[in-house]
Amino acid sequence: MFLYNNNVVEVYKLNESFEGVSHKYRDGFFSAISVGFFFVLVGAIFVTTPNLFDKILDFFRDFDLVTVPNQPRWLLPAPTSPMAHSVVYSAVEQFSFALGLFQIVVLALRFVARSPWSKKAETVSNLVFWLGASFLTRTFLIETTRWFVFWAGIIMLIGVSLITRAIILAAYAGFTQKR
Repeated sequence: MFLYNNNVVEVYKLNESFEGVSHKYRDGFFSAISVGFFFVLVGAIFVTTPNLFDKILDFFRDFDLVTVPNQPRWLLPAPTSPMAHSVVYSAVEQFSFALGLFQIVVLALRFVARSPWSKKAETVSNLVFWLGASFLTRTFLIETTRWFVFWAGIIMLIGVSLITRAIILAAYAGFTQKR
């Protein structure tokens, strides 16, 4: 139960409002909320971070082919002065963290709306990715500025988020078979 416009609303009534709505329209509802949140978040980050657009342009102008550490024959694009772009890294961290927190809200809404387990697993996978990306940005770009270690971490994080989704789906399939 919670209070809304001086009225007590019971949570099960929220479920009833979704009962007659197909999963297709529920997904459209979640998509609209997600796209709206994305635009609000991007706008908020640009408003709260002075000269972010110019800093992003400087970041991309600083790219060149750089030797990968411990791989002298490998050249990959990277900023030549990675420590000079902490404002961009901070904006990326804030974006990732906010999207991760938003996924918690979406997951709660998916439980209320009784979304299919595949959608809940997808949301948990997104949650793991965005919060993990925030952590990696803080750890490997803001605190130590290790560009290639950051990207290796992102690749591993993609794998972890996919494995998380698979584990949830497998656990749900095993649970429903035992019923």
